[in-house]
Amino acid sequence: MDILFHYSIFHIVFILFYCTNQENQYVSNAMVKVENLQKIFYPASGEVVRAVDGIDFEVNEGEIYGLLGPNGAGKTTTLRMISTVLEPTAGTAIVNGYNTAEESDMVRKQLGFLSGNTGLYKRLTAFEMVEYFGKLYGMEEAELKNKIDKLFGMLDMTEFRDTHCSKLSSGTKQKVNIARTIVHDPPVLVFDEPTEGLDVIVAHTLLEFIKKLRDEGKCIVFSTHIMKEAEELCDKIGIIDRGKIKVQGTLQEILQKANAKNLEEVFFNYISKE
Repeated sequence: MDILFHYSIFHIVFILFYCTNQENQYVSNAMVKVENLQKIFYPASGEVVRAVDGIDFEVNEGEIYGLLGPNGAGKTTTLRMISTVLEPTAGTAIVNGYNTAEESDMVRKQLGFLSGNTGLYKRLTAFEMVEYFGKLYGMEEAELKNKIDKLFGMLDMTEFRDTHCSKLSSGTKQKVNIARTIVHDPPVLVFDEPTEGLDVIVAHTLLEFIKKLRDEGKCIVFSTHIMKEAEELCDKIGIIDRGKIKVQGTLQEILQKANAKNLEEVFFNYISKE
């Protein structure tokens, strides 16, 4: 009887330890973890704006999570909170183990942030622009030069390295922005509609480059309102509207949830619902 009792106790303890370990392992895999994230604005008009209204999602290493939604849905506000540009009203965003509201300096070291309308310093050359950001991150000169040379080669922009940013095309400017975003080799990348305003060829080049970053193990959060980009690029997709995520999962999972044939059908099914 005593033997059976002790065996049962041991068995219970083992199960509890195993479950706890599995839970901890699962949490550690999420390089970006968003829980009940909210951002409320109180404009002078007095009408409260719930830009982001209690959303949850996780993104793992080597994964692209796509936030898909119409203009004003809350995509950019969400990404700005993850990137420490905005502080959440409530909820949490964790980036590689660091809280964006409480440990913003550490979060910025883990992260590269790029939006479609990020500006460049016009008087700097393409090389100087990327070099400037590398120095801000404390990179050594020799390491920084080698990294810039590599990035410029990968992005097919070596011929523009000594061209002032004011004279670059919109596509090349965005390539410079990509290079300065990843020059310090952060494990987490946030891209807010990075192909906005670009021609088809340049947009394709950038998307292929982002795929390579994912294959290298980067954790990527990517916002877009272009269905094809989300379908081709993202491992998981969240459709957001009016500050709420309406549905999320892999493409196949959300197609099944919506009983739809394609992502566009899913999108309009959920966006049209109040």
